[in-house]
Amino acid sequence: MQDNGNKEGPGVAGEPFAAYAEEYRDRFLKHYDELKWLYCELYENRMDAFETLCGTMYRYYRERKKDLKRIDGERLERPDWYKGNRLVGMMLYVDAFAGNLEGVRKKLDYIEECGVNYLHLMPFLDSPEKDNDGGYAVSDFRKVKPSLGTMEQLSRLADDCRGRGISLCMDFVMNHTSMEHEWARRARNGEKEYQDRYYFYDDYSIPAEFEKTVPQVFPTTAPGNFTWLPDMGKFVMTSFYPYQWDLNYWNPAVLNDMIDNVLNLINQGIDVVRIDAVPYIWKQLGTNCRNLPQVHGIVRMIRMICEIVCPGVLLLGEVVMAPDKVAPYFGTVEKPECHMLYNVTTMASTWSSVAARDARLLKRQMDILSRLPREYVFLNYLRCHDDIGWGLDYPWLAGLGMGEVSHKKYLNDFFTGCIPDSFARGELYNSDPASGDARLCGTTASLCGVEKARVEQDKAALSRAIKLDLMLHAYMFTQSGIPVIYSGDEIGQENDYSYHEDPVRREDSRYLHRGKFRWDLEERRKEKDSVQARIFDEIGRMEEIRGRHPVFESDADVWTADTWEDSVLCVIRAKGDEKLVALFNFSEWDKTAWINEDDGEYVDLISGRTMEAKGVDIPGYGAYWLLKKSQMQEEQEA
Repeated sequence: MQDNGNKEGPGVAGEPFAAYAEEYRDRFLKHYDELKWLYCELYENRMDAFETLCGTMYRYYRERKKDLKRIDGERLERPDWYKGNRLVGMMLYVDAFAGNLEGVRKKLDYIEECGVNYLHLMPFLDSPEKDNDGGYAVSDFRKVKPSLGTMEQLSRLADDCRGRGISLCMDFVMNHTSMEHEWARRARNGEKEYQDRYYFYDDYSIPAEFEKTVPQVFPTTAPGNFTWLPDMGKFVMTSFYPYQWDLNYWNPAVLNDMIDNVLNLINQGIDVVRIDAVPYIWKQLGTNCRNLPQVHGIVRMIRMICEIVCPGVLLLGEVVMAPDKVAPYFGTVEKPECHMLYNVTTMASTWSSVAARDARLLKRQMDILSRLPREYVFLNYLRCHDDIGWGLDYPWLAGLGMGEVSHKKYLNDFFTGCIPDSFARGELYNSDPASGDARLCGTTASLCGVEKARVEQDKAALSRAIKLDLMLHAYMFTQSGIPVIYSGDEIGQENDYSYHEDPVRREDSRYLHRGKFRWDLEERRKEKDSVQARIFDEIGRMEEIRGRHPVFESDADVWTADTWEDSVLCVIRAKGDEKLVALFNFSEWDKTAWINEDDGEYVDLISGRTMEAKGVDIPGYGAYWLLKKSQMQEEQEA
C-alpha cells in the first residue's frame, strides 16, 4: 500500500484500501504509521515486502469466522478479560492426555471438572518422529502432526472449547524450523532463496566470531551454536539442537511467512499464542544474540498485527531469564508487546525454598514482582513440560552463605534423592560433570515425596507429601496472574520411567514428567481418602475460593511481611474491603509466624478456622489464607 497520506493505495489483489471493512480500516489506521516505521527500519525501506505483509493481514481478517470476530468485539469491549481471578489453566500433551485432538475434545467434560478454562496444548504441529525436541522442531506450520489429527479437528476442538468458555493456547516456534521443513530441504538442495532463510556459512570464520560472544543453550548435549553439514559443505546456525535450524529474520520473507503461518493458526480458533524462545529470534555478530532491540521491534509488530486482524487474541512470551530481562517483554503502556509472560524465576525459587526449607529467596522474588506495574500478567506454575533450571539470584544468596556451585549441587542431590533427608524422586537433565551444573526433571507429586512414601508404604510420609503438594498449589494460587496446572498434577501423578525403554526418548529425561495421563488414577479421585481425591478435591476447592474473592484479582495490592522465621513466607493481598494474609510453611516442622497484623479476627479460607493474624502457629507444610473479617461479615454472623 502506497504511503500517499490518505493510505488509499492498493490493498489485496488491487482492492482499494477505501473498500476495506470499516472496523478493519479503523484498527489498521490506528497502527499504520508505527507498523510501517518499525518494519521499514528493520528492513531498510522494503515497502514491497511491507505491502505484501499488509495484504496478508487483510486476507486473514476477511477469512476470519463470524464467531471469532464476535469474540474479538466482545474482548475489545473488555480488554482486561484475561485478568482478574477467574482463569485457571492446564497444559497438556495431546497424545499423552487423550491420544489425539479428537480425544481431547471428548475429554472436555473432565477438563471442566478440573475448573480449567484456559487450555494450553503443547506442540501439535507436524514434526519428525525422531529429532523433534518434543514437537519444537516443526516441519510444517500448516499441518497438524498426522498421529494427532488434522487442522479441521483442531478447528472443531477450538469451537467446542469456545462454546464452553475455554480459551485455547498453542505454542508457536519462531526461532527455528526442523531440518525436515520444506524451507530447509530446499535450502539443502541448493536453492539460494531458501538458504537465505537460515544462517549458512561456507567456512568457520564467521561462526567462530559468533561463538566468542554467544552462550551455549545446551553445552553438554548440543555444544556450540553451529552444525557442519557435509552434504552441503556449509555450517548452519543451530542455537538449540543440530536438527533445529535458526531462522534468519534479517530476511523480510521469513517474518512475512511466519506471520502468515501464525495468522493461519489463529484463524483455526486459537485464543493465546505462546511465542517460544522469543529472546533468541534476532542474531547479530558481536552480541550475545539475546534480547536484542530488534526482538522487541518484532514482538511489537506482532502485537499490532494481532490488534488489527484478531484483537481478541493474546500473546504469551516464553522468556526463561532473570526478572530484569523478562519484564521488558511486556513493552510499555503506550507500546505494549506481550500480554502475558511466564513466571519462570518464581517457579525455580519455589523448589529451591522446598529443598532449603528457607523462604527468604522467595520473599525477595515476591518483593521484586510486587513492584512491577499491576497491569503485568504472569502465568504461574509449579511444573511444566520442561526441566527446572536453577537460574536463581546467586549474588543475593551469597549473603545467606549459599554459593552458586554448592547450592546447585545441593538442590540436584536433594531432588534426585541422593541425600539422607530427601523425600524427592527426580532425575537430572543436561548434567555437566565438569562444571557440576545440571537441570532437574520430575512431576510435582514425585518431587514432593508422594512417590517415595507410596513405594515405602509410609502413611505418615505420604500425608506430609500431600500437604507439601497442596501447600505449593495454595502458594501458586496466591500469586497474581493466571495459575496453570500441569496435566496429571491434579491427581498427584508420579514420574513415568517407561521412557528409559524407548529408543527415541531415553536420552531425554524430560519425558520423566511427560508420561501418559493415568486415567486409571483419575478414576480413583472419586474414592474417599485416596491420594487422588485428597489432591483433586482440595485443588478444586482452592480454585473455587480464589474465583470468589476479589482479593485474588491481578490488580490487588500485594506485599510481603517479615515472619522472623526463615522457612515461613507471608504474602499479603488487599483489594477494596478485602485483606488476605497468606502464610506458607516450607519446612516439615511446626513453626510460628511472628507477624503482627492489625487487630481483629481473620478466617482461614482453607480450613474455616478463626484466628488473629498475630504470632500464628502454622504446622509443617501448612498453608493459611487468612481473610480479615469485615464489619459486614461480623454483622451477618451476629
